[in-house]
Amino acid sequence: MLENYLNTSRKIIFLTTGGTIEKTYDEGDGSLANRTSLIEPRILSKLRLPYTSWEVSSIMFKDSLDMTDVDREVIAKNIQDTQEKGHPIIVIHGTDTMAETAAFCHEKFSPKVPVIFTGAMRPVGLEDTDAHQNVTEALVTSKLLKKGFYVAFHGEVFSVPNVRKNKKKGTFEQVT
Repeated sequence: MLENYLNTSRKIIFLTTGGTIEKTYDEGDGSLANRTSLIEPRILSKLRLPYTSWEVSSIMFKDSLDMTDVDREVIAKNIQDTQEKGHPIIVIHGTDTMAETAAFCHEKFSPKVPVIFTGAMRPVGLEDTDAHQNVTEALVTSKLLKKGFYVAFHGEVFSVPNVRKNKKKGTFEQVT
């Protein structure tokens, strides 16, 4: 029952930034790039969420390796503005610098809602992607956690800022 959750909001807000999860293949030139947000048509519309509505806002379409602190300021500002709506926020982000952006936001302010960062190691369009799993886990996590910054990835939830990408294992881990 919903009253057992820490967060009783029935709406989730997605802020997308690009990253591997949203890359698409261009047959014309053979490139893999961020062109548009794929979260709603490729993932959310396929999930059964009768008690949850969502709003998707695209902040940018960037590979996280190309992000600068100016981009991180834009992301932090969007989170700050969006949290005023009172709904949990899921930030779709590239995995290479996701922990850096989450830590950057953590340094800037304390959120009033749960803010969960997630992404994928493989684009949503690939058969063996982890995108569906990670977004679904972020959705569930957004209902269970108190306000704060988190990374939800591969069946784990990590508190920010003490999280990093382990490139050897191809996932994230908590650090002390």
